[in-house]
Amino acid sequence: MGSAVRVALIEPFFGGSHRAVAEGWIRHTRHEIRAFTLPPRFWKWRMRGAAFEVARRLSAGAGEWDVVWATSLMDVAHLRALLPRRIPTAVYFHENQVAYPARPGEDPPERDLQYAFTNLASALAADRVLFNSAFQRDAFLTGLSALVRRMPDAEPRWAVDAIAQKSEVLWPGVDLADVPAPFPRPPGPLTILWNHRWEHDKAPEVFFGVLTSLADEGVPFRVAVAGERFGRVPAVFARARERLADRIVHWGYVEDRREYTGLLARCQVVVSTARQENFGLSVVEAAYAGAHPLVPARLAYPEVVPEPLRERCLWQDQADLHHRLRALCLGTENPLDPRVLREGFSRYAWKVRVTAFDETVLRLSGLTRDVV
Repeated sequence: MGSAVRVALIEPFFGGSHRAVAEGWIRHTRHEIRAFTLPPRFWKWRMRGAAFEVARRLSAGAGEWDVVWATSLMDVAHLRALLPRRIPTAVYFHENQVAYPARPGEDPPERDLQYAFTNLASALAADRVLFNSAFQRDAFLTGLSALVRRMPDAEPRWAVDAIAQKSEVLWPGVDLADVPAPFPRPPGPLTILWNHRWEHDKAPEVFFGVLTSLADEGVPFRVAVAGERFGRVPAVFARARERLADRIVHWGYVEDRREYTGLLARCQVVVSTARQENFGLSVVEAAYAGAHPLVPARLAYPEVVPEPLRERCLWQDQADLHHRLRALCLGTENPLDPRVLREGFSRYAWKVRVTAFDETVLRLSGLTRDVV
């Protein structure tokens, strides 16, 4: 019998997938984890200033922690400088500002690069750099190479190799234990689900553009639109709600977890049109509930979708998505068997993934004793 590793889990943007991963790990770990969090708003201010508040909280018990585990909206370099002693530290990238897509109308070369440099400094300051997918790791390192070459002189090209050498991929766990088996499909059209953030990087205009085209063709379907809203909502949502009003079975974020998982189980297809996706927890949840995923053949999706299912689940372009959705709605193709989906996506359940998380902090802490 031995002591568990004492982990200070720092999440300056405690919402969405960030919150889901933090809470899921805490529920399943064999270690002692305490979360230090801030509400999910003002993400730019979180990157600039969360280190001051979190360092103050941590300093009150700095001797208590074996490991600091921070996520990518934390300025880890500032945090470590402000703590009274050096604690083994990991930074976990849910996303990064080096490879994040520009907003419509924003010229990428002219973007404010301070947030990308904060990610660079965080990765250099941390002892381990963890990514939720190989896709994100590769995009981050490639983007860093381009970023440092933009500097007029004193380019820290060495930093990319230094970060790569201490990087690894750590798929997140997903709370699947409470996701019910698919409900019997009711008579009538199938239900298509959108359960992503209502933001530009998820390309809602592509999703609603395809649905509007199908509606204009008279193709039968229902639509359920869930997902969280942060700040400005793209105008396409209001237009789509009006245009598809007679087909909508649900609209808006579902606060209650049981109600949300019940909605998943009533849908037959889940669609992503994302321009930026480093893992895709919402797709994993829906697929486990029996919804046939139709997701881009790029980003993290080819990695996340189990290999035997990729041919049926990955779309190449908007025309291909339109074709595949049309076939499913008209019944010329059948959705994948929900039992096959449930088995394939079960590899992301926390009961499977928690061991990798726990072993990572055990190695980081330098402890060699057995852990309960």
